[in-house]
Amino acid sequence: MINFRTDLASERRDIYQKTEGIEGEINGIESQKEDINDKISVERVKITNEEGEKAIGKPKGIYTTIDIKGLKIAQEEEINRAAETLSKELKNIIATYIDNKGEILIVGLGNETVTPDSLGPKTINEIEVTRHFINYMPQYVKEGTRMVSAISPGVLGTTGIETVEILKGVVENTKPKLAIVIDALASRSIERISSTIQISDTGIVPGAGVGNTRKEISQNTLGIPVIAIGIPTVVELATLVSEGIDIFIERLQEKAESNDYLNNLQQNDKYEEVKEALNVGEYNMIVTPKEIDVLIENMKDIVAQGINLAM
Repeated sequence: MINFRTDLASERRDIYQKTEGIEGEINGIESQKEDINDKISVERVKITNEEGEKAIGKPKGIYTTIDIKGLKIAQEEEINRAAETLSKELKNIIATYIDNKGEILIVGLGNETVTPDSLGPKTINEIEVTRHFINYMPQYVKEGTRMVSAISPGVLGTTGIETVEILKGVVENTKPKLAIVIDALASRSIERISSTIQISDTGIVPGAGVGNTRKEISQNTLGIPVIAIGIPTVVELATLVSEGIDIFIERLQEKAESNDYLNNLQQNDKYEEVKEALNVGEYNMIVTPKEIDVLIENMKDIVAQGINLAM
């Protein structure tokens, strides 16, 4: 079984294609890519059947990946453009489940005191909620305004309650038509850290990317459609080193016409070997860049603006 060590469907597809030696599309998986401008691109991956599910270990559904270059030094105009792109993709997915008046619950997962895990709670603080205005001061609300509520339920370690248990109670009492869940993800590439957004209509399993899997948040558990917005904020150290070895080999190969040993070394997946060498006892290192606080702030602005525009 392939150890994908990433939450991103597009990366899982790439790993499967490389491992299995597949050049074209995988059976049960469709994809298309669009360049929005020189810094923003969108890739849409759709898993259509059980064979596609089995291949990359993701449930059937739509997975849209937005890649943003140079986010660390992004200007306000670039952040706004990225938010508009997110809004457009999000609107399209929402429209397949509810009309433009259906109530939506926004959920920010994570721990605000841990920077790489703080995206969800920070984003919730910027969401334009309307439910209380519509319920208690309808005379001040523009007709046709969508009812939006938001919550940051915390983490099991501080609440003692599984997140899905909290959300079940919220959904049961407030009765939204759809939930949008925001969470941090794990990636296999340091270049994607806080510069990639994945939107999916299959829900989310909190903590899966760092080996701390919690109960899934999906239509199966909440009884309403769940759209997940995830941003990679960490990379496993073994994955990062494995990628670094690939880069090292590529540079050596540029200076050599032929070397069977290096060719075979690069072709094979070195993840398990590197992981075994790097792990100390029961510890497995997770890496995030030193600029993560700036990147989280940028991504928080993009996601919050994108959701607000979509609403």
